[in-house]
Amino acid sequence: MPAMSSHRPTRLSDFDYELPPELIAQAPSPSRTASQLLHVSGTELRDGAFSDLPGLLVPGDLLVFNDTKVIRSRLYGRKPSGGKVELLLELIVAPAEAWMQLSASHLPRPGSRVLLEGGAQATVLERDGRFFRLRLEADVSFEHYLERYGEVPLPPYIGRPPQPADDERYQTVYARYPGAVAAPTAGLHFDSPMLDRLRERGIAAAYVTLHVGAGTFQSVVVEDLSLHRMHSERFTVPAETASAVDRARAAGRSVIAVGTTSLRALEAAAALGALRGITAETDLFITPGFRFRVVDRLLTNFHLPRSTLLMLVSAFAGLEPIRSAYAHAIRNRYRFFSYGDAMLLERAKGIG
Repeated sequence: MPAMSSHRPTRLSDFDYELPPELIAQAPSPSRTASQLLHVSGTELRDGAFSDLPGLLVPGDLLVFNDTKVIRSRLYGRKPSGGKVELLLELIVAPAEAWMQLSASHLPRPGSRVLLEGGAQATVLERDGRFFRLRLEADVSFEHYLERYGEVPLPPYIGRPPQPADDERYQTVYARYPGAVAAPTAGLHFDSPMLDRLRERGIAAAYVTLHVGAGTFQSVVVEDLSLHRMHSERFTVPAETASAVDRARAAGRSVIAVGTTSLRALEAAAALGALRGITAETDLFITPGFRFRVVDRLLTNFHLPRSTLLMLVSAFAGLEPIRSAYAHAIRNRYRFFSYGDAMLLERAKGIG
C-alpha cells in the first residue's frame, strides 16, 4: 500500500497493494486449524500457527463469534431471449421475494422475466443500483427453492466451481441461523477440538448474528471515501452477549471479535447507545479515525485491496501497522482471503 501523508484524510488509493495471484487461497487448508496466524501488535509482528491461539489469550477473555449460516444462494438462469443470467442472493424480504445481484450481458428491466431451473421463473420488480428485487413464480418459497437448486456461493476470486467439500468447509462449525451468502471467514479456522481447548483454558464465548450479504464484495469506486454508500446489514446482539461483554470488562479482560462481522455488530450496537440486546440494521462504514467502544482485539483473515474490510482493519490496528503486516505476509507467502490464513490484531493505542 502506498505511503500516506498524515495531513490529509485517507482516500481509496491508500488501501491498495499488489498481491501475487498465487497467494489467493483456492482451497481450504487440510484441516481448519492448520492455517498460519500473524500476530500484529503495533509495529511488532510475530509469525505463528492458528493452533497457538489459546496461548495468546488469558482466562476470562471473551471471544465473540458470528453464528450466521451460509445458504446455497447462487442461481443460474436465462432470459426468454436465451441470454445467460447469474443471480446471487442479497436478502429475502418475503417468502417469494428477494433482493439479488444479477449478472447478464444486458441487464433486465422491471417487468421482465428470468427463467430458472425446475420450470420456475422470477419477475423483476425493481432495481436499486446493482441489486434487483425479484418475485419467484414457483410452488415453493425462495428459501426452499435455493435449498434445492442453489449453489454454494464461493467468492469471485476462487476460480473453480464449488466442490462437495465446500458444503462443509465454507461454513463455520458453530453456524446456527441461515441467512448469509458469504461465510464469516475468520470463524472457518475453528474446529470442535479448538473450541474445547479454549473452553478448558477458561476463555468465554458469546455470539452475535449478522447475515453477510453479497454487498460484502461490493467494490469501492470513489476516491473520496466520504462519498461511498455502504451496504446495509441486519444484525442481532443477544442480551446474554451484552452481559458477557460487561463481565469481561468488569474483570479487566479483553473482548476479541472473531471476524469483521462480529466487530461490526458489536460496534454498531454500541453506537446506538449503551451495549444491550438489540436487533437492528447497520450501514456502519469503519475507516481510520473511527472510535471503537467495545472490541479490544480482532481475529481476521487478509482482505482484498481497496476494500471496506481492509479499511476497517486499518482503522482498528493502524494504517502503517497493517501496511507492514501485509507486506510481511506477502514476503512470507501467507495465503490470502476466504480460505487463507489469519491475523490476530491488537487495537492501536489511542484508538477508541
